Amino acid sequence: MRMKTNTRLFDCLNLEVLKNKEILLASKVNGVYKGLSGQFVIDEINALTNGLLSLGISKKDNIEDQIKIGIISPSRPEWLIVDLATQQAGAVLVPLYPNINFDEVIYVFNNALVQYCFVGELKTYKALLKIKDQIPSLKEIYCFQEEKDVKHWSELKKPLTDSDLEKIESIKSSIKKDDIATIIYTSGTTGNPKGVMLSHKNIVSNVENLHEVIEGIGFKERRSLSFLPLNHIYEKTISYIYLNYGFSIYYAEGMETIRTNLKEVKPEVFVTVPRLLEKIYEKIMNTGSELKGIKRQLFFWSVEVGNQYKIEGNSVWLNIQLAIANKLIFNKWRASLGGNLRTIVVGGAACPPKLARLFTAAQIPIMEGYGLTESSPVISINRYDKKNRKIGTIGPIIKNIEVKFDAEGELLCKGDNVMVGYYKDPEETAKTIVDGWLHTGDIGEWVDSKFLKITDRKKELFKNSGGKYIAPQPIENIIKLSLFIEQAIVLGANKKYVGALIVPNFESLKKWMKANNIPFISNEDAVVNETVIKHYKSIINATNKELSPIETIKRFKILSREFTVESKELTPKLSMRRKVITDHFKDEAAALFNK
Repeated sequence: MRMKTNTRLFDCLNLEVLKNKEILLASKVNGVYKGLSGQFVIDEINALTNGLLSLGISKKDNIEDQIKIGIISPSRPEWLIVDLATQQAGAVLVPLYPNINFDEVIYVFNNALVQYCFVGELKTYKALLKIKDQIPSLKEIYCFQEEKDVKHWSELKKPLTDSDLEKIESIKSSIKKDDIATIIYTSGTTGNPKGVMLSHKNIVSNVENLHEVIEGIGFKERRSLSFLPLNHIYEKTISYIYLNYGFSIYYAEGMETIRTNLKEVKPEVFVTVPRLLEKIYEKIMNTGSELKGIKRQLFFWSVEVGNQYKIEGNSVWLNIQLAIANKLIFNKWRASLGGNLRTIVVGGAACPPKLARLFTAAQIPIMEGYGLTESSPVISINRYDKKNRKIGTIGPIIKNIEVKFDAEGELLCKGDNVMVGYYKDPEETAKTIVDGWLHTGDIGEWVDSKFLKITDRKKELFKNSGGKYIAPQPIENIIKLSLFIEQAIVLGANKKYVGALIVPNFESLKKWMKANNIPFISNEDAVVNETVIKHYKSIINATNKELSPIETIKRFKILSREFTVESKELTPKLSMRRKVITDHFKDEAAALFNK
């Protein structure tokens, strides 16, 4: 289904296929999915645009003068409606994570001079109201949930006359492809968040350049499930891809209900980050662990067979075993994910090859891609057809962009997808975009002269005392493949060997302790139990077999609590803030290297 070429993000709303679509956006209302038609959504966007214009919002030529509108909400239909209405009014959307720390809200809103804000939940509305006096520019807050004395977003929507529609069309026609559509603040593993300015052209180029990727999958019903935060450029761009290519978008109720919602919606596609795919894998494996007798044996036999799968081709005997595993075990995996998936698209961080291999063997192809906020985001992605898909890589580059590696191995990118720059930060912009080339900060390489592979973040590489560079992320990803490990951080800068701080998956650990007649008293008690430590030692020993000699973990420490967003150890998108973690656990980190 080829749509017309667009130049602004809101151009997708003019497509006849969307106007006539019975369900364009859908969310749960009183426990049941309620669908909104394409025409209804368009009418809502125009009514909200009219309301925004009544506030005095108008298009400005200078980004500094443009009105900034904030949004802090989980993904839902209202989010996209606000986004599109903001664009049509000539304002700029400043989206934030729904779980963001309010110290960061104060910083971002003051930096961007946000004047109006939409929030998804009453608790967010009330929390923002408490700090409103610390944000002088903020005039009004609107909530998607209703409650007495709370300004509901419907108050802002304004019925349309013919002259109103003419005015909206006039404003839309004045908005050019190079105008800023949004400022997305990166979550910042170090320092304050940076505002990434993305134009209509930046994001639209990604939507257009992914046409061959989307149409190569062979979608039939074009039904998707959305659950990642829409303020993340990954989910935002994929939403415009869905709109541009005629998909219905169903929104999950929350992260904890994803598997239930998958069964209800039966989507053909969803996008996710590796950690959430790992969670799905863990639940499947825990279910298998609870089986008895022949069922349990068949389950783990199938997993072992799946782990041997190769996209490039398999022996006749392995294909026979895979067929049996798919009929007896993997068909249940597919059913638990809705039974209708064509593919799962994974990005945001490195996907463990073991998971990609196993899900693909189970006839749920994993299409791993790569990009960053500054590139709108997609730079490369594994295709659906096997000849353009390679496990352990981030796939071939997409159309109409260029990539190269500098002398240090850093990946550079050039194209219409590269951001305009960082808001109010010309120095950082000049360091990041040099002669039109975006410096991604990621170290990588070519595989088979066709597929890109990222080996680590440039800033996270460290040297051991012998002067050898070590990349911590791949080691951490291997460690976290264990069902008993939730989080891990690898340390060893200027040290003789590598050490690791490990956070258990306490749910799995409790079950293991119960099965081994070890009483669970508390997290603190469990992590110092000698039998538990021996258990984790065996896990680390197995991990070390997959690592090179200089990467092997010589010592580790089990922690009694998880790294969290609230403690600022994780960014809102769950990336580790390494310096914060090592500061918070400095005694445990020091003990790894004190003999």
